[in-house]
Amino acid sequence: MKTFHHVPIFLLLAFCFQIHQADAQKVKTGLEVLQKNNFFLLKGKKVGLITNPTGIDRNLQSTVDIFHNCPDFELVALFGPEHGVRGDYGAGDYVENYTDPHTGLPVYSIYGKTRKPTREMLQGIDVLVYDIQDIGSRSYTYISTLGLAMEAAAENNIQFVVLDRPNPLGGIKMEGLLTQPEFVSFVSQFPIPYVHGLTVGELALYLNSEGLLSEGVVCDLAVVAMKGWKRKMTFNKTGLPWVLTSPHIPHEFSPWFYPVSGILGELYVMSIGVGYTLPFQLFAAEWVEAEKLTAALNGLTLPGVSFRPVHFTPYYSTGKGTILHGVQLHITDFEKANLSLVQFYVIQECYKLYPDKNLFDMCNPSRLGMFDKVCGSDIIRKTFTQNFQVADIETLWMQEIPAFREKVKRYMLYK
Repeated sequence: MKTFHHVPIFLLLAFCFQIHQADAQKVKTGLEVLQKNNFFLLKGKKVGLITNPTGIDRNLQSTVDIFHNCPDFELVALFGPEHGVRGDYGAGDYVENYTDPHTGLPVYSIYGKTRKPTREMLQGIDVLVYDIQDIGSRSYTYISTLGLAMEAAAENNIQFVVLDRPNPLGGIKMEGLLTQPEFVSFVSQFPIPYVHGLTVGELALYLNSEGLLSEGVVCDLAVVAMKGWKRKMTFNKTGLPWVLTSPHIPHEFSPWFYPVSGILGELYVMSIGVGYTLPFQLFAAEWVEAEKLTAALNGLTLPGVSFRPVHFTPYYSTGKGTILHGVQLHITDFEKANLSLVQFYVIQECYKLYPDKNLFDMCNPSRLGMFDKVCGSDIIRKTFTQNFQVADIETLWMQEIPAFREKVKRYMLYK
């Protein structure tokens, strides 16, 4: 066995850094694998492309431009998910049909009046390609778009190709209730956990093979797998460039925080940092005493997280123009943290400190439905609000994970 005794520490650190860098550089996205293999799946075909600004190679060249400039096949149409092909639409804004000024190609909206490609949109297309970076949480709409597009491909006898990309949360962490049938929506389209632990390619295989698409349709699916990605890798370990997936997911670590507060954020009664410089990392309101809430949360000694007091004024969204007080979450050990339960602990401690501030009573009643849809069921809210104790929902929230993990093993493309 080799040892490093008597090796100068700076040389040892340099050696370890080089190993890490070498491993990271081995990660190639599905796009890069397809390109290296001379676009073998697309040769001679008319191609439709579902993508957005995250569809890039490691040199930041857009999939749109790579496809448009390739002489081996013809890119004939683009399809825009939430935020649009070029990222020029805000959260929830309807994307319109238009002509892409850079390529002259038609851009069809699949986030507006239509969320599923129609027969007319798919006319003349031989293969529909999906190349979008997901963030690993069920309520992020790109995976809903994935499933609906697969259904459209099946119904129109068009091949569907997924160019796989890393799950920024890695492929091990899974959290949350599986969506119950009556709570299926565009923010919980499929019966998967809230933190699902799959790449988009693996998810596509699972949906297709398990009959989870509408009416059990099955599409002609091909997944171009990555090379070099391992399930333990969070995005910062891949060596790939990060492009913001949406305005409030600006950094490679932002997907870590989305499941921390995104469910609570649906109530719009407490700021989660959206509208300020730390989206999804904050919990604050006018009536919160920052130091007291910090002490209460840190007193729980939750694994993998820590809190500090903050005071800030949001530029927009909840609390706009008002100084708010609360806590910032710091993730100290990603592997140990149960990300999605943090927001319930925040509600628990706020209710203890301020029993007259029931967040579920303070919100617009219409927001309760959205909270339940994102949770995948109303049973979490109804059980939790009986005593405002996370202990009452923790088992319920996590009880389906072992069976789901076992079920999806056969669809996992990476170790």
